[in-house]
Amino acid sequence: MTAVRGTTPEGRYGRTEDQRADRKLKIVGSVLGVALLGLVGWMGVHYVGGQGISGEMIKFEVVSDTRADVHLEVRKDRDGHGYCVVRALSEDGSEVGRKEVRFDGAEKRIDELVTVVTRSRATAVEPMGCTADDGPTG
Repeated sequence: MTAVRGTTPEGRYGRTEDQRADRKLKIVGSVLGVALLGLVGWMGVHYVGGQGISGEMIKFEVVSDTRADVHLEVRKDRDGHGYCVVRALSEDGSEVGRKEVRFDGAEKRIDELVTVVTRSRATAVEPMGCTADDGPTG
């Protein structure tokens, strides 16, 4: 008795339907992957480029039980406006003071010493971030 083969000899009749479907899936997956990478890249460039103002805390010093001094460095467009928020934290992590600082000058880089008034002694100060345009005016 001879065994009956269930498949065709390899390479004799061209590609099978499964191989064609696999190739189509690979092409579709590659196109979708490239499109997704392009979208993520565009969103990243748009987000980073859209930041009109950015700030960095250089250092801070707790001066007393009711005051902390913070050295901020802010970068913005020459005609940009905005504000940065800094907060002081107690030893248990609760907020004991907050300061919103407005930057409207024509400078592109601003170094400023900011005083944060606190309700009790601060042990740390952290920048909360900067926002362009419409901010508090005080």
